[in-house]
Amino acid sequence: MPFQILFAYFLIVNIIGFSQMGIDKKRAVRGAWRISEASLFLTALLGGALGSTLGMHYFRHKTRHWYFRYGMPAIFAAELFLFSFILIRLR
Repeated sequence: MPFQILFAYFLIVNIIGFSQMGIDKKRAVRGAWRISEASLFLTALLGGALGSTLGMHYFRHKTRHWYFRYGMPAIFAAELFLFSFILIRLR
């Protein structure tokens, strides 16, 4: 049961991270109000780094910023380690 809850959480937060990149890219093209970089990183730090990284590359958004290009994958690596550790502890 705890594994399913954890998996559902990570799935939802990664969908949000992916969507945020697409929404922010669309707003950037239109010159509209943008999602702050702090919000994008917060979503990644809350478990959505994989979705944010995939969205960043899929939408070709924020790929020129070194702190996104290297920061998002680094956060994902840390989350993967943490998720693995938690998974081992739950079993």
